Amino acid sequence: MWMTVGEQRFAIALDDNPSTRQLLTRLPLSLDMTDLHGNEKYATVQPPLPTQPYRPGTIHSGDFLLYGDDTLVVFYKTFDSSYRYSRLGRIERPQDLAEVLGRGDVRVTFTLHE
Repeated sequence: MWMTVGEQRFAIALDDNPSTRQLLTRLPLSLDMTDLHGNEKYATVQPPLPTQPYRPGTIHSGDFLLYGDDTLVVFYKTFDSSYRYSRLGRIERPQDLAEVLGRGDVRVTFTLHE
């Protein structure tokens, strides 16, 4: 799957699970993502997605996770967390992610690989 922010495109390697399979049926998907805590962008999706929650402990830059059953989250910094998420996948080359996502809200488009 691709994630596009402005002119930058990032490849996302998806996990094979019910959440990602359901998400793929909704593509292309453009979302206004809100910044939270200076380390993540999130957006709500409807209807809710299936979940398989786990506690990752350490969140890594590039993690693409589902919080609850309706909130897509892209993390652009690494930190420890006690929250539970369902794993969707991982951005393959997250080095420029923090710079591209920047501060504040952004428009993000998710599409299938061509």
